[in-house]
Parts: sequence; structure tokens; C-alpha cells
Amino acid sequence: MKRLPFLLLFVSLLTTSTAWAQAEQSIWYFGNMAGLSFAQGKPTPLLDSKMVSYENCAVATTKSGQLLFYTNGGTIYNRQHAPMPNGRRLMGGPESTQGVLIVPDPGSGNIFYVFITDFQGRPGGMRYSVVDMTRDNGLGDVPRANMLLISPVAEKLAAVRHQNGRDVWVVGHRWNSNAFVAYLVTADGVQTKPILSNVGTMHAGPGRNAIGCLKFSPDGNKLAAAIWRESNKFEVFDFDRNTGLVSKPRQFGPYEEAYGVEFSPDGSKLYGTNNGTGGGAAQIWQFDLKTDKATKIGDSKNRKIGALQRGPDGKIYVAREDNPFLGIIGNPNAAGLACQYKDDGISLGGKRSKFGLPNFIVK
Repeated sequence: MKRLPFLLLFVSLLTTSTAWAQAEQSIWYFGNMAGLSFAQGKPTPLLDSKMVSYENCAVATTKSGQLLFYTNGGTIYNRQHAPMPNGRRLMGGPESTQGVLIVPDPGSGNIFYVFITDFQGRPGGMRYSVVDMTRDNGLGDVPRANMLLISPVAEKLAAVRHQNGRDVWVVGHRWNSNAFVAYLVTADGVQTKPILSNVGTMHAGPGRNAIGCLKFSPDGNKLAAAIWRESNKFEVFDFDRNTGLVSKPRQFGPYEEAYGVEFSPDGSKLYGTNNGTGGGAAQIWQFDLKTDKATKIGDSKNRKIGALQRGPDGKIYVAREDNPFLGIIGNPNAAGLACQYKDDGISLGGKRSKFGLPNFIVK
């Protein structure tokens, strides 16, 4: 019985840590000035966004979920929904699938790194900018912008915590190559020499082939990519959170115009979206990673659908181009149609989605 107080304290700390991780992802801004708040658990529309983003978008909050800033890879908006004084000069591609990602400095509560990619494999490549929240009376500003890491790259960015629980891996993919690039962010800043993993399919061809999302599993040990035409497939890899190496490719395909990917909360399922050549055949697929079984779990009424994003509530949300509703996979751990896809899943309060949903670090 003497162990009970300690056990209760441990459970309380674990619950608080989980709540913080969820709170940091509780505000979403995306699409045509659309937004959602998960602050009360159930998502509700946010109508105060000033950002228009066809695809790329990311949001930064405090650990308790207060808004700090958000961005479409071109402009950074502060918590008062105004551009930061030097926040209009980012070189993120205007229509890059995952063209922006925000990483807090592991050694500072005031510094953030904003990573961007150019679109369609263009020369802008992968870059990062620095946001300092002590500037402009605590609203933040950008003292350094657009520092080049590598060029050219595909339209993919994903991030996960290092095995040490402190540092962060930021992963992209070289263009005209089969190489993943992993950059480590530490308390000393962004390490500019990447870890290279030559594995899986070449990302090459016409510039449009750079389209497609990249996502980590909830435990950070797997990485999934959607590769648009002409490859038309989804790939899943192992990821080593100690070394940053990507290995052991598996693939599912063909799925014409593969675009979005996301893992179920328990990591047992992968979900993917595809639209058919030129659109008009928008589908959501589930891949059981234990059996390799593929199941079509929904057709969208939309001509095109885009990103998938797991919410703090454990459901997976589906971006639908120019639609006032997001789709929802209500029970993503369940096999097949039991995962419960609903096309008109949640209203955006009159705002409209595009192709993208916010890009977050996997904790």
C-alpha cells in the first residue's frame, strides 16, 4: 500500500506530459483562413485566421496550448494575426505539399526554427529561418531567414524527437535521388550536415512528382511517404531515432496520385489518400502493417482530397479541396470499415479547406 502515492504521482505526471503534448497541437490553421481548436477536447472552428495556404501550414504554441505564431511558409503571423515585422520573406514554395515545419529550440523557450521547402524540386531547396519570441514586445520576429541546407528537395518535411527525448530530427528527401536527409536540431542549433539514407524509390521526373506527404508513426520508429505520379505509391520504412537512418522499405501500390499519409494512434495501420489521374476518384485507404492488407475505407464526394492529420483526440482528419467540411476517420485503430470514415466529418464554420493540414513534430 505504501507504493500507492508514488504510483498515483507517476500516473499524474504521465497524464500531464501527454496533455502537454496534445495541447501543443491543439490549434490548427490551414486552408482559406480556416482553423480548428481542440482546447476543449472536441474540435471547434476557429474563424480568426488571416492565412491563406493551398497546402503548406504549421502552428506554434506554448506547452499549455496558447498560440504563438503560424505560417504558410511565406509569411509568419504572430498571435495577433499580423505578419511579424520581418516575417514576410520566407522562401517556402507557395504550393509545396509539406513546405513548412516549426521546431522549438531544445535549449530555449524563446527560439523556434521554421523549416521550408521549395515546390516541384526547384532550386530554393530546403532552408530554415529563426524566430525569436523575445522580439517585438513578445510577439516575435525573424532575425535570420532562409539559410540553405540542401537543394533540390521534394515537397516533404517531417520531424520526430530524438531517442534522448530532447533533440529533434527533421527529415526531408533529396530530389532526383532516393536519399532521405535527416538534420538534427539540438540546444546548439541546427546541425547542417545531414544523415543520408539511400533507400526506397527515386523521387524524380517531372517537377510535379515532388508532391506527396511524409509522416512518422506515433512512436517515431516508422516513416511513411506518399509518392505522386508517376510512381503512384505509398512506402513505409523503419527509422532509427538514435542515428537518423532510414531503412527497410515496404511499398503499397499503385494508387494514382498518392498524396496524404498518416498512422493510426497505435501505429498498427497506415492511411493514405489518392485522387486518380487528374482527380475525380478521391479515395481513402487503410494498410494493415501486420498483414499488408489494403482496404478502401471511403470515397470522398470531393473531386480531390489531400493531407491526413491525426488530431489530439486520436481521430484522423482529411483535407478536402475547397470544402467547408473536413473528413474524419473516427476510430483509426480499428480494422477495415470499422475505422468509420465520415466525409462531411466536421464543419469549418463557413471557412474552406484546401489540400494541407498543419505539420507537427511527433513527440
